[in-house]
Amino acid sequence: MKNISFSSLALCFLFFFLATPTPGNSISTLDASTIDITNRTCRKCAEDSKTFSYDFCISSLQTIPVSHVTNLHGLAIIGMELALENATNTISTIKYLQTCGTLDSFALAALQDCLELYEDTLVTIVDAVAAFLTEHYSVAEVKVSAVMEASTTCEEGFSEKKGVVSPLTEENNNLFQLTDIALCIIHMLSLAACK
Repeated sequence: MKNISFSSLALCFLFFFLATPTPGNSISTLDASTIDITNRTCRKCAEDSKTFSYDFCISSLQTIPVSHVTNLHGLAIIGMELALENATNTISTIKYLQTCGTLDSFALAALQDCLELYEDTLVTIVDAVAAFLTEHYSVAEVKVSAVMEASTTCEEGFSEKKGVVSPLTEENNNLFQLTDIALCIIHMLSLAACK
């Protein structure tokens, strides 16, 4: 139930940011007719980080048509919304894997740890969006970083036993990359707010 209400809320806020650019903030009010903000933002983030994937950023954000005409605030919301969707889907995948009967007790225990981490990420993403919307960018950055760390912790849990392969590698990597997108954009806005 939290997921549905948050998705609706996030969508409303996304449209709010699309309709009302922040005055005086040139980064958040770029003219979408002259600059593809998605491409520009992904390129800037990739230039600033060795781990950031330009291709993943472009392919993720471009699936959302409004990403081409939004501002940085909207792109950050889209990134967090995609992370929330990923976490929600991963919880379903974990629950399925726990019941399919093909994993040993170690892998099941690791999946349980991941389930708890991912359930916590849902609340953390909601908290990050709330902080972001109130322009508490440093709090939002901490929350998004915690979600990013949860994906890494989940993946590492499977490597504690030799020969065990994580069944969640793709999901964990996707969550890491999606949070990296949101984190980069929030950081850009944070720097702009300090000027």
